[in-house]
Amino acid sequence: MNLFSDIRALVLDCLQAMEVDGSLPAGLDLANVAVEPPRDAAHGDMATNAAMVLAKPAGRKPREIADALAAKLAADARILSAEVAGPGFLNLRLAPSVWQAVPRAALRLGTAFGRSDLGQGQRVNVEFVSANPTGPMHVGHTRGAVVGDALSKLLAFAGYDVTREYYINDGGAQVDVLARSAYERYREVHGLSPEIAEGLYPGEYLIEVGEALKAEFGQRFLNAPEAEWLEIVRDFATDRMMAMIRADLAALGVEMDVYASEKALYGTGEIEAAIARLDAQGLIYQGVLEPPKGKTPEDWEPREQTLFRSTVHGDDVDRPIRKSDGSWTYFAPDIAYHYNKISRGFDMLIDIFGADHGGYVKRMKAAVSALSAGQVPLDIKLIQLVKLYKNGEPFKMSKRAGTFVTLRDVVEMVGTDVTRFVMLTRKNDATLDFDFDKVLEQSKDNPVFYVQYAHARVCSVLRKAADMGVATDDAALAQADLAVLDDPAELALMRKLAEWPRLVEIAARSHEPHRVAGYLSELAAEFHALWNRGNDNPALRFVQEGDHATTAAKIALARASAVVISAGLAILGVEPMDEMR
Repeated sequence: MNLFSDIRALVLDCLQAMEVDGSLPAGLDLANVAVEPPRDAAHGDMATNAAMVLAKPAGRKPREIADALAAKLAADARILSAEVAGPGFLNLRLAPSVWQAVPRAALRLGTAFGRSDLGQGQRVNVEFVSANPTGPMHVGHTRGAVVGDALSKLLAFAGYDVTREYYINDGGAQVDVLARSAYERYREVHGLSPEIAEGLYPGEYLIEVGEALKAEFGQRFLNAPEAEWLEIVRDFATDRMMAMIRADLAALGVEMDVYASEKALYGTGEIEAAIARLDAQGLIYQGVLEPPKGKTPEDWEPREQTLFRSTVHGDDVDRPIRKSDGSWTYFAPDIAYHYNKISRGFDMLIDIFGADHGGYVKRMKAAVSALSAGQVPLDIKLIQLVKLYKNGEPFKMSKRAGTFVTLRDVVEMVGTDVTRFVMLTRKNDATLDFDFDKVLEQSKDNPVFYVQYAHARVCSVLRKAADMGVATDDAALAQADLAVLDDPAELALMRKLAEWPRLVEIAARSHEPHRVAGYLSELAAEFHALWNRGNDNPALRFVQEGDHATTAAKIALARASAVVISAGLAILGVEPMDEMR
């Protein structure tokens, strides 16, 4: 049930009737006709822009169309009133019975209420985290992991076939640095002083890797030249780091469907095949790039390189894919990796990167456009920084990690649910403040508490109603007479519930799971407002002593609220609370 879609369908039916009776010319394009909440709730329940978008193609004045449309709409029993405002907007007020049907639909459908077929089963690959396998995940990775996982859940809820994927960057110089860093810890556990030179990873987490190397290889590599141990230690340490990363993700409630290896692209012909596809389109050439902006001539040396003509597909400058020594640039395996995803038959690709990858967006979109002949869209979401605070001060780095606060630090301090919800309270491209004290407060200023408290309150009134003999299962509550729910506060809560299916589709289309967290906060606020009004007006309390029929109706509204809260929290990866401790 999507009430906004239902009323839009009514508007379209009325417009087509106007074409038949000559009020409008036939064959108008109605695609841009929308029905949505008005900017000011005082103006009505819904508003449509139909008269505004059709005036020019119809050769009519907007108010002329709006007046005729209002008359058509008013004939429908669901429309209480249709009022023309301003130059031609049409504000609609719906009959209370329309809103009263919403809780019943939620009770009948359960947490499937709000599910959508928007995606039509399209296959979507969501690549996220993809942290270098050189240490534990830090707080920035935490936010990216939560956004990627919640987005995946949201898209699945909206009817897409989603694959969660992690790209292991195990083919670059950073894993050689990891090997050298682990080797020093291997020496350390043998009683030697580690030489943690500048550029190596100083984190104490590598002591465990050193101990594992000792257990596996004994003293075999202690005096061996680097060429003898580098590859073995690199693979050993990378495997250990990926096991740590998988455990970190599990602690956050994140499970990947696919772990793809950058190293696996080398020596398999995949990079060469991707570049050959671009070359076949005339997009690979030998050339000299202009000096980078901000560089003085002496800082830059012109040289001929193998370039990808990415400007043909919207980039600002063509990009090198092969270094002067003949080896591939870092961009070449990334091109091949995305070609691999395209070849696997995905209809859409989504990459979730840290904010430091901003300069990477246009070149990667250009590559995907060229590789897929413009058929596979790529959306890149950049994750801004998380600023940590405790006791009013910036929270310092983790000693174990050496340079940063880890994902595990955050989860152990506040729990998985709080971590996930708070990471979704801001849009991905906005900096997020994470205050360890505030996120644990039990107050309305703490959004995760406020939402979970609403769910717990529903559970408490359900228990109380059951104790007085009211049937509280969803099937029974769906049969309650909801016509008694006519107070403005009750109707406001029903209106908010009706927004859920529309919100799901908007958030899924825009790839913005933070909208779900925002909606849940608004829904909780409406529920708590009704609860608080019951403190002053006993007739608004959910449990009406001695009146089972009215109690069932009010409990139906409360339970419908909990159904939607549970569905929304499931998308965010957060558990609903039955009671607050």
